[in-house]
This record gives sequence, C-alpha cells and structure tokens, in this order.
Amino acid sequence: MEQRLYTTGFFAMAAANFFVSASYGSLFVFPLFVTELGGVKSDIGILMGSFTLASVFCRPWISELVDRLGRKRCYTLGSLIMTAVPLFYLGLDRGNLGSVYIPLLLARVCHGVGLALCFTAAFTFIADIVPQHRLNEGIGMFGVSGLVGLALGPVVGEIVVQRSGFEMFFFASSCLGLAGLLGHLPVRDSYGYRPTVKSVGFFSVVSRKKMHLIAEMSFLFGFGLAAAGGFVFPFARERLLDFASVYYIAYSSAAILARVLGGRFVDRVGEGRVIPYALASSGAGFLFLILLESTSILIVSGFLSGLGHGFLFPCLNALAVRNEPVEIRGKITGIFTGAIDGGVFVGSILLGYVGEWTGYPSLFFVAGISLLSGLWVFHIQRNALARAV
Repeated sequence: MEQRLYTTGFFAMAAANFFVSASYGSLFVFPLFVTELGGVKSDIGILMGSFTLASVFCRPWISELVDRLGRKRCYTLGSLIMTAVPLFYLGLDRGNLGSVYIPLLLARVCHGVGLALCFTAAFTFIADIVPQHRLNEGIGMFGVSGLVGLALGPVVGEIVVQRSGFEMFFFASSCLGLAGLLGHLPVRDSYGYRPTVKSVGFFSVVSRKKMHLIAEMSFLFGFGLAAAGGFVFPFARERLLDFASVYYIAYSSAAILARVLGGRFVDRVGEGRVIPYALASSGAGFLFLILLESTSILIVSGFLSGLGHGFLFPCLNALAVRNEPVEIRGKITGIFTGAIDGGVFVGSILLGYVGEWTGYPSLFFVAGISLLSGLWVFHIQRNALARAV
C-alpha cells in the first residue's frame, strides 16, 4: 500500500509548527523594544543575531539529540523553551538597555536554542513520514504552516505593541509557544533510536561534499533572512511608514503560493533546476527595498523575496535528506538548519554594522548581492559534487 502524505501526524505537527513559528515571527517586532530602551542599529544586530548564536554552536549536540532522544521529545523541550523565555522578558528593568544588556543577551541565546530544537525536530519528523517521491511537496506543504505563522506573528506583535505595550506582547508570544507545545502532544514519534545501528558522528556527516553544497547555500539563505527578520520594521519606521507587517504578509503569501503550486513540479524537474531561480527572486526582493518610499514597495519586495523563499527552503531541505538513512536525518537536518542559523547570525551582526555606518539602503543592497552571489556558488559546488560522484 502506498505511503500517504497527509496523515494525522502531519497535520498535528503542522499545527504545532504554526504556533511556534508565529511566536518566533512576533519577535520580528523585537527591534522596536531595543530602540525603546535606547539601542542603536548595531545593538539590534547583536541582539537579533544572538538568538541564533547558541543554536549554531550547539547544532552538533541538537542534531545528535534528535537522532537519539527522538523527534517528539526534542520538540517538546524546544516548545517549552519557546513558552518560558518570553515571560522572562517581562521581568526586565525597562530603564535603559545598558542595565539589562547581559540578561537580555542570555535570554535571546536560550530562546534561539529552543527554536533550533523545534525546527530541527519538526523537519526531521516530516522527512521521516512523507513519501520520498513527494519529498519537495511534503516539506513544502508542511512549511506552509510555518509561513502562515511567520506572516501572522509580526501582525499580532505589532498590533499588540501599539494597543497594549510590550508587556502584553511578550505574554502573547509565550501563549503562542504554549499552543505549539500542546498541539504536538498527540503525535507519535517517527523514529526510535536503535543501539544496534552503527552510530555516525555529526562531523563525519558534515564533511561530505554534498553537505558542503547544502551548508554554503543555506548560509547565504540565512544571511538574507537576517535582513528580512531584523531590519524591515526599523527601516519602515525611519521612512515614516505605518503597518510594516504588510511586508511579511506579502512575503508569506508568495512563499505559500510557491509551495501550493510548485511542490509537485519541483519533484518532477528536480531541485537543481529550481534553486537558481529561487536565489535570483530572493536577491531581487532585497535590492528592491533600496527604493523604499511607500507601502507598495514593501509589498513588492516581500512578494519577490517570499517567492524565492517558498522554493529555496524545501529544495535545499529535500536535496539534503533525499535517499539518506533515517538514523542520520537528524544530523543532516541539523546541518541544513544550522547553516541557515549561521547565516542569520553573521548577517544580523554584519548587516547591523553596515546599516549603522551607511544606512538601511546599503544594508539591503549587501543582503541582495549576497543572495545573488549564491548563483555562482551553486554552480561551482554543484560541478564539484558531480565530479566527485
């Protein structure tokens, strides 16, 4: 009997992923909290980047944990962290940034580990349960839940901050994390660790040429995500534009459209033929933000970058796990998501300083060119992989 794609476990984990992603997406408003405390662009870059710092350095441990402890248990731990940390922000002294900088930095690091656990466990779970010949479709459609969450999270965050302040904002973010925790509880784990299977270490997997390609492309993708996640709100505020959340609505709408209409198409033609177009679309979207003067620019830019995201994430994920044994998929997904987090971290820091020194237009120019450079990187690495095979 043919393995089904859309199962009860698929939908339960998708619901959980929606709420956790919405909790994460709401934190795109976090730069406004930093500026309220007196922070500047470089502070935004450091604090947004620290969210991913621990997840990057802990990725070997997280990946090993997903393969040993199980996908569900790791997701439980991650969603507990996503629920608890926003409540910690409520207790911080709101006097000035300097007085709370270190506790805030540590909280952001812990928060990032929680999200890394959730995303690594969730996408490994999905790679386990979907039919291999529909891998792009399955990963892409599962990712729709996250994209909707990422679209609604900033909207909820911005509205709550405007109407009720940051205290209620952090409480709402915690409630979204709690909903993710409760939503995944009915799921049965997709894989149980078998001691009889020979263990393959994280660094043995990451040393493979295929993983070099995945890691480099994922890093560039994450670099672009840093620009979208950390600097659109403050740039729109600088240009006196209200309701910058339309950028994320357009971004997620385009990404969802790509998943719904393009998943089966990519499974037919192959990831390698689609990735260059996805990179070009994402890069063009960030370059378009240089012209930001109206809400319409936010919408067009968000749509272009979101369209690229909608194809790029599942293509890279499917390319990474396709035909790989189940007992190392946690490590492979960890490499993929860890490289994205690494790109987000480096991008947040570097782009923060670029914005501080030369302004937001230069920041988005660097982000756009970085993604377009991925066209050359993909061509070089793909040829090297073909020669190795």
